[in-house]
Amino acid sequence: MSTIYGDISPRTAAYAAAKLLDRALPAMCMARYGQQVALPKNKTNTVKFRRYNGFAPSLVPLVEGVTPQPDVVSSTDVQATLQQYGRRVQVSDVIIDTHEDPVLNEYAEILGEVAGQTMELVVYSVIRAGTNVLYNSSNSLRTGVNAAVNSTLLNRMIRQLKRQNAKPITRMLAGTDKVGTVPIRPAFIVFCHPDLQTDLEAITGFVSPANYANSMPALPQELGSFKDLRFMGSTLYAPFYNAATVTGSGSTYMTGGSTGTGIPDVYPLVAVGQDSYGVISLAGANAVTPIVVNPKPSDSDVLAQRGHVAFKMYATACVLNDAWMVRGEVLVTQ
Repeated sequence: MSTIYGDISPRTAAYAAAKLLDRALPAMCMARYGQQVALPKNKTNTVKFRRYNGFAPSLVPLVEGVTPQPDVVSSTDVQATLQQYGRRVQVSDVIIDTHEDPVLNEYAEILGEVAGQTMELVVYSVIRAGTNVLYNSSNSLRTGVNAAVNSTLLNRMIRQLKRQNAKPITRMLAGTDKVGTVPIRPAFIVFCHPDLQTDLEAITGFVSPANYANSMPALPQELGSFKDLRFMGSTLYAPFYNAATVTGSGSTYMTGGSTGTGIPDVYPLVAVGQDSYGVISLAGANAVTPIVVNPKPSDSDVLAQRGHVAFKMYATACVLNDAWMVRGEVLVTQ
């Protein structure tokens, strides 16, 4: 019987979906901290995020016996259009023996890792493009970035977020195949490449996860913390390659993603506050669909030697409040 999952039953599909998420979630970092919206079934492909705006403080005293005029609560809508992503691998006819063959499990894990990385890059491409940016340079240009990360830049990033009343993040998506969150110590989350770790550890006041107190366990992919900032590292957060074209020595700073003497790379550190961006949760119902097509005779495969294992998913991300995120741009010491 044919189903939306190809030739596997809904029971087996549910098992395969769990395997997808088991491997996908460790690759997810940005998607954990954004405002989560589960993908609804049989709905439009446009997702709407809504923020209700507050009021200025009331400084005019009430007049005795006079009822004040009512205020009108306004809201801001931000829309994002869902895009569909997927990947397919071909399998031999050995899979016809059983749907729970170990080969299927291994392929599901590989595709799950791809699904997680895809979601991460979808989110990263959106929030890395934010307009609130600080350059570690003498001018306001990426080409002028000429120094590694330091406490001065990190303090400026913290001040910028607090000045805009950004709230520290206090929860993250749980690391399971269920939709839910777990509490964390309040902090602004910073996403950066692991190449930055050595420079970060050289900053006075930076604390490695190995030195955290028991009351503050390390988060997945955490590199350490500095005051109100907690740093998450992933090689997916690629730098702007060969971007510091004005100053900086290629023999001193990373270039082309490695050591060398070319034009230095510029590395972003994206700091975000609570509800600064929104994502479609990878762990939401119907977000990831595993598909298995068993080998079957056809004009192109007369001996039924080829089958397919695949996944498809919906993903999107959008900036909800650009003032509640800031990007610092630096060089990385070789």
